[in-house]
Amino acid sequence: MRKYTYYQRMFFHMDIDKVLNNPRLTRAVLGVSKKEFEALLTAFEQILLEHRESRTRKRAVGGGAEGKIKSPRKKLFYILFYAKTYPTFDVAGFAFASSKSRTHGWTHDILPLLEKTLGRKVVLPKRRISTAEEFFAAFPGIKEVLIDGVERPTIRSKKNKTQRKHYSGKKKRHMRKNVIVADEKKRILILTPSKHGRMHDKRLADKNMLSCRIPDEISILADTGFQGLQHLHPNTLIPKKKPRGGVLTEADKALNRLISSARMAVEHAIGGIKRFRCVSDIYRNKNGFDDRLVNVAAGLWNLHIQMT
Repeated sequence: MRKYTYYQRMFFHMDIDKVLNNPRLTRAVLGVSKKEFEALLTAFEQILLEHRESRTRKRAVGGGAEGKIKSPRKKLFYILFYAKTYPTFDVAGFAFASSKSRTHGWTHDILPLLEKTLGRKVVLPKRRISTAEEFFAAFPGIKEVLIDGVERPTIRSKKNKTQRKHYSGKKKRHMRKNVIVADEKKRILILTPSKHGRMHDKRLADKNMLSCRIPDEISILADTGFQGLQHLHPNTLIPKKKPRGGVLTEADKALNRLISSARMAVEHAIGGIKRFRCVSDIYRNKNGFDDRLVNVAAGLWNLHIQMT
């Protein structure tokens, strides 16, 4: 009779069906519903099969030790669990009866496959728009977009130059940053590459030339952090600031309330991607990996919007 270690017995108690059959538990553990999980699984199995066939093998499929998360279902369950809870690799190893190095390998191997799966489901945001024509082709029927910055804390680097670049004077801590463009349905359309927290929202938007790539016919609603955008894009609405020593008129206040009310959609979109703790907790991994995490979280949020 085969003997199992204590950690292996712990993993066997993690019943995937028990999780998926409890809607509240599924959202708490995976960040998605059972319906969304099953929709992802169909495409994920195909992506995994293509990945295996593309690899150069020295022995037949099935050779070697049997993995603890061998099936596509378990692999998808693991990577969604990681994105939702963002455990350390030690904790992930304990939860899945494995080692820190093994869970590290799982994460870096499976996350790109999940990203490809979301790309095939056509829910990933665009990372860059080159022309106005490309914008219209990618997002037909869009008449209004909402722009905002999204930040996440990161650990303080031991390198003085790096930690200074990551330090945000606004947040008074070390941050990583993106700018997102969303629509009124809370769908994330464009996600800029992740940059250090010292960079201002407006500067990051300018670096990615968002004002030039979004057609003039499209209305842009932004907050006061994007002051000056109205000079680059003629169809931009930004709340008016109270002049120094003066007051806002009732008309200005009414306009500000109207803009803020319309911009709630982008705030909800940011809250949607931050349901996944991999983009809301303090970032612990190396720079660059966070860009893939936030892209996957945005894709999962767009899938949720698409299926509800």
